[in-house]
Amino acid sequence: MTVNKQQPKPPRKRPPAKTPEARENQMISLAIDLAEKQLADGTASSQVITHYLKLGSIKERKELVLLEQEIELKKAKTESIQSAKRVEELYLNALNAMRSYTGSQRGGEDD
Repeated sequence: MTVNKQQPKPPRKRPPAKTPEARENQMISLAIDLAEKQLADGTASSQVITHYLKLGSIKERKELVLLEQEIELKKAKTESIQSAKRVEELYLNALNAMRSYTGSQRGGEDD
């Protein structure tokens, strides 16, 4: 009976990053891979274990949902402001058009 010993996999060769952001993402990926390996081997430090325990906590998940909702709220506020500007512009255009129909020489955006 032969026992298959797992040979360590050689590290994956990745092409060099083209931007600082891509380089940062590569480093994060490597750190996560290492943490995963350490957790599987039972050699992870208490900081690594605590980090991943916190990520899985109910509090952390609720905070993430809250952050996502805040982002959506800010997007909605931004869209509302832009919409209000468009409405104001439409009103001004309509007023100017009405003035031109009544023969008023007052044009421009004085109002």
